[in-house]
Amino acid sequence: MTPPKPRPKSTAFEATKEKAADSSWQTLKTMLPYLWPEGRLDLRGRVVIAMVSLLLAKAVNVSVPFFLKGAIDKLTLVSSGESLYISAAIGLTVAYAVARIGQQAFGEFRDFVFARVTQFTQRQIGLKTFEHLHSLSLAFHLDRQTGGLSRVIERGTRGIQTVLQFMLFNILPTIAEVAIVAVVLYFTFGPLFALITMGTIILYVWFTIVITNWRVKFRKDMMQKDAEANTKAIDSLLNFETVKYFGNEQHEHKRFDKALEGYEAAAIQSQTSLSILNMGQGLIIAGGLVAVMVLAAKGVVDKSMTIGDFVAVNTFLIQLYMPLNFLGFAYRESTQSLAEMEKMFELLEVDRDVKDRPEAPDLSFGDGTIRFQNVSFHYSSDRPILKNVSFEVPSGKSVAIVGPSGSGKSTISRLLFRFYDPTEGSVEIDGQDIREVSQASVRRAIGIVPQDTVLFNDTIGYNISYGRPEASDEEMRNAARLAKIDEFVARLPQGYQSMVGERGLKLSGGEKQRVAIARTILKNPKILVFDEATSALDTQTEQGIQQSLREVAKDRTAVVIAHRLSTVVECHKILVLKEGAIVEQGRHHELLAHNGEYARMWRLQAEAQDAQKKLEDVKKEEALT
Repeated sequence: MTPPKPRPKSTAFEATKEKAADSSWQTLKTMLPYLWPEGRLDLRGRVVIAMVSLLLAKAVNVSVPFFLKGAIDKLTLVSSGESLYISAAIGLTVAYAVARIGQQAFGEFRDFVFARVTQFTQRQIGLKTFEHLHSLSLAFHLDRQTGGLSRVIERGTRGIQTVLQFMLFNILPTIAEVAIVAVVLYFTFGPLFALITMGTIILYVWFTIVITNWRVKFRKDMMQKDAEANTKAIDSLLNFETVKYFGNEQHEHKRFDKALEGYEAAAIQSQTSLSILNMGQGLIIAGGLVAVMVLAAKGVVDKSMTIGDFVAVNTFLIQLYMPLNFLGFAYRESTQSLAEMEKMFELLEVDRDVKDRPEAPDLSFGDGTIRFQNVSFHYSSDRPILKNVSFEVPSGKSVAIVGPSGSGKSTISRLLFRFYDPTEGSVEIDGQDIREVSQASVRRAIGIVPQDTVLFNDTIGYNISYGRPEASDEEMRNAARLAKIDEFVARLPQGYQSMVGERGLKLSGGEKQRVAIARTILKNPKILVFDEATSALDTQTEQGIQQSLREVAKDRTAVVIAHRLSTVVECHKILVLKEGAIVEQGRHHELLAHNGEYARMWRLQAEAQDAQKKLEDVKKEEALT
């Protein structure tokens, strides 16, 4: 039996090229509507004016060699004693200068007019990408690294300007100019001039595309290594304190240097391949120019061409080869920018895991009753998180959810905010399945004070106002008073204009929690979620925060997710979660009397607190002696 023939490498290469071409064309199609925006006649007008200016610039550019040819021929006659031609020579020289200036003027006017279109396109695509990222599900952002994501957006938006500048105003016009010059050479100087010129250009373009496509893998590798290095740098700096805690500065330096080493190797490959490309382009252009000029010189010798023709041919080719030389760079940059834009547009194609139903109405908010009915949930099918969980939080009451780590407590708050949808069962607010209403309306009705309060790198006032950005300064300050952070702020030199630092690092844990409470007070929701809001605080700070939380939760429906059982003894009901299922529920004293899981957890925490207190007493005695 004859073994099957292996697939030719050229076929795979051609398939890759076709795929890349289709991808680039799809990227351009995605961008085109932004260049011709609906309802913006002013921008459409600018596009038309820019295109007209571009055509005029090319038309003037093609006329330049003819003015130069005429001037030289007339000057040749003047030197032979025909003084009557001097005025014509001067006129043609002036026309040559005017054409040169006009060509540049039309080009600059084109850029001047089109600048607003370019910036509008960048802004709209960047904004749409940003909005889409905010609309994606929590799962997407948990799987992505922020540094790499920001790099994709930054490079993609920057790539838009590059593509517009090079492809619209360099590559396409240069192709058009090549065609015009070929026709002019054919009819003015003969088929051989046109044939040599077009052959040189075709060889140049073929060589440029082949080598540039070969270089793409180096450029992509370089981009990937750069994104990895950037991600590692941002991740390390965001965790500055952790690095210091463990004295791992050298470890971070080596880790970052390893990423930079990968970028360095890829950059060297990219640069050396660029040198090969440039040398090849130079040889092709030089060969074509020499061939045409030798042909023109032969024409001058046998009297079939004038000196002006010789200069005109040279001028045509120089004018043509200058943008052609730039064409290689423009093609490289456009190809790279299209790849970067493609990565950004890929983000726009990412579908939402959690999406509103078509024409979903807003939540019709009533008294704020929450109901979980037979809710099961898993992040992956082989790891169930919640198992048939059912409970109700009546209006104005507080229900605590306690249990060991990994039992599914925080997942309940994520389902309530509809960051995820239940695998089975339903979550209801005032009898409405939250999957049937808009996500925005659900989140407007709920406020949260999380365990890890992450603040924006802005002022304290801004972070409090984030709860309701349209609130007045007085409302913001009143929320701060209710959260009992106003006295702390008053002691700061810049008051509410004090910066909190990245992720709020300039504030203590208790201060950050009070900012979070003030922010939630300002939002004024009917439902509150306290997701282990005091588990990371010391006992004294916790007591103060707990008092503030009780005041905030008064007359509101509250879900309290807690690790420290001492913080939930006053709740109307306590649910004990274990391995994703509710194993006990009742009030504090009822659960202690039941002597089950809750009572066991209570005893363990009490013993731990007693041991901690004894240790502190010993330390005090040692300090006195």
